[in-house]
Amino acid sequence: MNHRRILVTGLLALALVPALAADRSALERDARKARDKLLASVPAAKTLSGSAAAVLVFPKVTKAGLGIGGQYGDGVLFKGGKAAGYFNTSGASYGLQAGAQTYGYAMFLMNDKAVAALDANNGFEVGVGPSVVVIDEGKAKTMTTTTAKDDIYAFIFGQKGLMAGLGIQGNKISRLKD
Repeated sequence: MNHRRILVTGLLALALVPALAADRSALERDARKARDKLLASVPAAKTLSGSAAAVLVFPKVTKAGLGIGGQYGDGVLFKGGKAAGYFNTSGASYGLQAGAQTYGYAMFLMNDKAVAALDANNGFEVGVGPSVVVIDEGKAKTMTTTTAKDDIYAFIFGQKGLMAGLGIQGNKISRLKD
């Protein structure tokens, strides 16, 4: 019974995260710092940033689950190095899973079509719409702007904690209201 109570408490706490969202200036500062660190440490990210139409950075996403899970984080869209919008990423999952972790990710929107998809619906569901390719260390070593042909490339960074499992997950990126 204690496990169930811990799960319910954890999921309720995760549901309250949007209400506790950081102010915009702190969010922008954290996103800019995370982006700069990624560009300094991953050559493929630096290469892509030169030709990307925009970069959407989520400096901290919190994910937790035990059977049923969720994730949430706020981010900043940078165009030409300047903040051009504020978004959140949220998702739910169900399946054989347990744990909690935080991580960040950056999505390099490589063309106007990808940016338009983000703007058209005030966000999009990952997996529906523009193609998103997650870059791992192996692919990052061989990537160049010549081989980069997809709409969006995502880099995950700063993982802390442990989350393991197998299940079904949905993820949505939405524009934060002004």
